[in-house]
Amino acid sequence: MNVAFNCLLEEYKTPFGCVMENQPCSLTVKVPDYYAVSGVDVILTTDTAYGMQVSFELTDTQDGYQIYKTQFSLPRCGLYFYHFRCQGAQGPFQVYRCGETDTSINQGDLWQLTCYPRQFHTPKAYAGAVMYQIFPDRFFRSGSCDLTEKLQPYWVHENWNDTPHYLPNEHGEVLNNDFFGGNLRGIREKLPYLKRMHVDVIYLNPISMAFSNHRYDTADYMRPDPMLGTEEDFSALCADAHKLGMKVILDGVFSHTGSNSVYFDRNHIFGHGAVSDPNSPYRSWFDFQEYPNRYTSWWGIDTLPCVNEMDPAFLEHIITGENSVIAHWMSLGADGFRLDVADELPDDFIALFRQRLKELNPEALLLGEVWEDASNKISYGARRKYFSHGELDSVMNYPFRSAILSFLAQPDANRFRANIMSVVEHYPQEVLHCLMNSLSTHDTPRILTLLGDSFDGSKQEKANRFLSEDAKLWAVRRECAAAALQFTLPGMPCIYYGDEAGLEGFEDPFNRRCFPWGRELTSLQTAYESLSRIKGRYAALKRGHITFENPNDHVIHFIRTLNGQRIHTIVNGGSDPMTLPITGQLLFQSYINMEKRLLHLEPWGVAIILE
Repeated sequence: MNVAFNCLLEEYKTPFGCVMENQPCSLTVKVPDYYAVSGVDVILTTDTAYGMQVSFELTDTQDGYQIYKTQFSLPRCGLYFYHFRCQGAQGPFQVYRCGETDTSINQGDLWQLTCYPRQFHTPKAYAGAVMYQIFPDRFFRSGSCDLTEKLQPYWVHENWNDTPHYLPNEHGEVLNNDFFGGNLRGIREKLPYLKRMHVDVIYLNPISMAFSNHRYDTADYMRPDPMLGTEEDFSALCADAHKLGMKVILDGVFSHTGSNSVYFDRNHIFGHGAVSDPNSPYRSWFDFQEYPNRYTSWWGIDTLPCVNEMDPAFLEHIITGENSVIAHWMSLGADGFRLDVADELPDDFIALFRQRLKELNPEALLLGEVWEDASNKISYGARRKYFSHGELDSVMNYPFRSAILSFLAQPDANRFRANIMSVVEHYPQEVLHCLMNSLSTHDTPRILTLLGDSFDGSKQEKANRFLSEDAKLWAVRRECAAAALQFTLPGMPCIYYGDEAGLEGFEDPFNRRCFPWGRELTSLQTAYESLSRIKGRYAALKRGHITFENPNDHVIHFIRTLNGQRIHTIVNGGSDPMTLPITGQLLFQSYINMEKRLLHLEPWGVAIILE
């Protein structure tokens, strides 16, 4: 028998997962009698010198175990790690975590406990909402725009269905200056479609003036790109979206600007940037090693000069000024921001950003781009404080994506559960319910391509490579399974535009093809529509507790529970059909058969059931 402690069960730890500052936390440890233990302590440590030691009380003996209990509270917010120290007959020994639920003696891992501010809360409207990510140039174009101020050179595809260009110049640079003309009026025109898909939140990739089609090289934070439209167009989009019950979230790119920007002006376009004018008011924003030609740039890309985020002039422009970037876009109707590369922004910058955002609208959303477990993220040698100090409402939830893709590649229900529950344990509940859960983004290959094609050729070979019909059928089946998990796990499922319509594509730029209007894969579209409707209808899928069942190693089965409402999600990842009894209402099905209250799931079959 091992020392028994399972942080996932209330029998051993309450509350489950994170705690607020000064919130009582109860622990129970069961030590086998043969250890002859005379005392147990929990040792809590942080990355700093601060820590705590709390003693347990022997409360009972049962079934060959001594039962030790304790209760404590944490007076300081932060990230804590803990293990146990027992005083045995032969001397002290340490108890560590071993895997998801077991323990080990004198070696192993530490348990994690996130302590967050008591006053922290996330906007209620986003809990379990359905999000839709739009790459503006590629969604829909309506009419034409005044291009007289569009940064050059650029050119526009005449054919909406062309392949995006990947054409390195003589220096090996990819300029990303081919456009399709998608615009704000086009998004506004397609709002009824998004409403039909039961979308609650629209997330727009950058819309500020920029040189490139991706617009992560900001030229002017205060202006929409002329190709996209005007401030009036954006304001009208937000107003119409709000009438339909939708929020609009913008992409905030604040770790760097574009080299062809009002602020840097490498090519002397604007006349008062840091390069074109040595006395520029923006000079302090940038770090020059040798003025004006050598400077710090984002990941060494010289078209993306890094900014000094804590420079007072930059802070005033972006955050603190009366007419700051935040204030400007919020006044036009924006409902929040996603912070690009949040792990490259200083904690103090994020904290100031959130403070100002909430002053303008307490129910605005602040998301951060973080690819790993955001609760214990270390970036540039520093432990980040996203949750322990309430800096972000939520993050892009790549760990859930990784768990889903891993299961689809090599089905292992136990590993899937462990990966999901690690996030559930580490993230505050307020954060958990508004996590941005994506299967594809502008930074990853399309989910349909990932599930149907493992080709690893050159960019040129990938440009016009598409799935065969047989491969597509199998990939669609697996994408339905992935989407069912995406929509029923905690958080906000985020549809990357066109995923629901069967868009294919490897990595950038082929994952940024235009939405296939009139050529949609309707079977997949219908599945997403159904899943979106279910997500919006049932409270258990918005804020419900999650527990796992284990029919077998190849079948995922979890239950979301809230106020007596229980919703089951079952996915068969095995190569053989399986049969389960069913009690309740079938809300969603994919590749299953029913017979006399028996559920027959084919490989990659899905059932979502209201008990």
